[in-house]
Amino acid sequence: MANKIHITTARKMIDAGDPVDLWTWAADGRVLHYKNCVGLRYNFRSGTRQVKLLDSRQIRTLRDVCLFKINDIEIFL
Repeated sequence: MANKIHITTARKMIDAGDPVDLWTWAADGRVLHYKNCVGLRYNFRSGTRQVKLLDSRQIRTLRDVCLFKINDIEIFL
C-alpha cells in the first residue's frame, strides 16, 4: 500500500461514494478527524467540499487544501 498519494487521487476516493476517514486542519490549527464520511458536493471556485458524517448524519464543509490524510494515507499537493 502506498504511503502517500496526490490530492487528485484523494479527491477521486472521496467522490467515489465509499465511506472514508479524513484528517484535516481547522482554521485555528486544530486537527479534525472525520470518521466514516462520504463526499456530497465539490465547489471548484471556492475549493471546498461538503461531506456527510454517516454516524451522526451531520454535513460538514471543508477545504481540500487543508486535507492531509485519508484512510491513514498521507496526502501531498
